[in-house]
Amino acid sequence: MRKEIVVNYEGKKCYEITLNGGFESLISDMHQAIGDDNSKKVCIVSDSQVAEIFLNKITDLFYGHFSKVISFVFESGERSKNMDTVQKLYEQLIINKFDRHDLLVALGGGVVGDLTGFGAATYLRGIDFIQIPTSLLAQVDSSIGGKTGVDFQQYKNMVGAFYQPKLVYMSMEVFQSLPDNQFANGMAEEIKHGLIKDGAYYTWMKDNRELICQKSPETLIGMLDIGCNIKRVVVENDPKEKGERALLNFGHTIGHAIEKLSDFQLYHGECVSLGMVAAAYLSVKKGHLTPEDLADIEQVLSSYALPIRISGYDPMEILETTKSDKKMIGGKVKFTLLKRIGEAYSDLSLTDEDLLEAIHYVLE
Repeated sequence: MRKEIVVNYEGKKCYEITLNGGFESLISDMHQAIGDDNSKKVCIVSDSQVAEIFLNKITDLFYGHFSKVISFVFESGERSKNMDTVQKLYEQLIINKFDRHDLLVALGGGVVGDLTGFGAATYLRGIDFIQIPTSLLAQVDSSIGGKTGVDFQQYKNMVGAFYQPKLVYMSMEVFQSLPDNQFANGMAEEIKHGLIKDGAYYTWMKDNRELICQKSPETLIGMLDIGCNIKRVVVENDPKEKGERALLNFGHTIGHAIEKLSDFQLYHGECVSLGMVAAAYLSVKKGHLTPEDLADIEQVLSSYALPIRISGYDPMEILETTKSDKKMIGGKVKFTLLKRIGEAYSDLSLTDEDLLEAIHYVLE
């Protein structure tokens, strides 16, 4: 089974997302995206966990199709998503004489994809890269749309660039080795897509939890086809986050603050789940959602093993951390709320008291 999604940028075809059972068409898809040129050098960028599982397989596939294949592997985790790691990547590219004709391949989750994309955007003012996302979170979210970047000190994704890949290749084979908690991590973003853009899709995920969690390739390709198309439409309409694309931040403002204060010990999807509960609570307070809607959202998140309450955090510290969010406008947080399940909007009217009330709601 295979699906292809074309992503446009400024009205023209930019790249394809291909959903595949395995890696059988990776080389042919790459040649279609970047040309059949054996003189290119390729650097596979990965982290220590993903490299242990997939690096040899992908490297073996590449041999004979490119003039040189090297790899750059860094320690897994958000702590590595910084300029120090990018500088080490630059050094390897320079030592191996990579030029603008060559290629970076991001093999990993969101940290790998964001960092590789930023490296590609800035090395020699831009070389080609492709995404091979190996987590559900990266497949449905960070690999699509060309947002790249690294963290700066304690500020998440503060340094980056909009830079589009040449191909996003998604293999369902990665789910054979993906832990259940990482699968849940990605489901938070899938549920988010339904909540902000497609109420019927949200209901489908609610009704088909058991089938989805069995991780059959056919089910996952069908689910990702819908989820990726939701994000595709949003990023095509607003490629540089001037308006509609901000809706994708539903759950992220408070979620990012909790993630930062946990020193990234909590998964991104877990923090987004908590942030979505807080945002849904505020949507009830604004008179858009009903208390029954909020309870339903909490039940769906819980059914996918995502947290809806947390303890051990200072509410004032969470509030202050939201103020360092890059989505601030004129000193106010641009907050994404729901008009109804399946329709989101941006709100600049929330006070600190409103945010504190929502933070208290998710703190046990």
